[in-house]
Amino acid sequence: MSDWSHRELEGLRREYDRDQLNESGLPADPLMLIETWLKEAVSSDSPDPTAMTLTTVDAGGVPSSRIVLLKQIQHKQLVFYTNYQSKKARQIKGNSNVAAHFFWPLLERQVKISGRAEILEDAGSDSYFSSRPFESKVAAWASPQSEVIPDREYLEREYQNYLKNFEATGRVPRPPEWGAIAIWPMRMEFWQGGRYRLHDRIEYTRSEKGWSRVRLAP
Repeated sequence: MSDWSHRELEGLRREYDRDQLNESGLPADPLMLIETWLKEAVSSDSPDPTAMTLTTVDAGGVPSSRIVLLKQIQHKQLVFYTNYQSKKARQIKGNSNVAAHFFWPLLERQVKISGRAEILEDAGSDSYFSSRPFESKVAAWASPQSEVIPDREYLEREYQNYLKNFEATGRVPRPPEWGAIAIWPMRMEFWQGGRYRLHDRIEYTRSEKGWSRVRLAP
């Protein structure tokens, strides 16, 4: 095994050059701040600006992370869509505690979130599913998400079979096991890169009285 990781990785770093994050200009509600940062990320050249790392835990307390796309911020919740038979959805049903993380390297910003997740089986899922491209809707039927499959050819065959069926009608209904999951944030930390590694870290915590805010050392 080479020693590349020892010799090369230690030297990989870059300096951050953002202006200081001024607390006096920050909103009392962190959902307003993340909306602002998301809009700036969307307007920048950041790839997949709505991508967030979602971490769930299984029955044994073992964490599992993957990337999902944030689709809505509504009713003070962060909403994404998935198959309810997927590993992440099954784990959320067993333990609603989750963490999420946004990283926008071009903007030198991160947001770390912890809270509770819940499945939203309502008309909102129908509305979003109808907005997806035809082929993506077909794929939602063809993929038994997180299940073991024999090979790639199996997936392709399933897709082609569903494609033929739905092309005949021109309409793809939402699979009953597919829909929205919402994260109710309890803690949100906003990180912004600073010179000499003196980064800004502003943490919001929710209580019965509302949100409180503190600054953390980098």
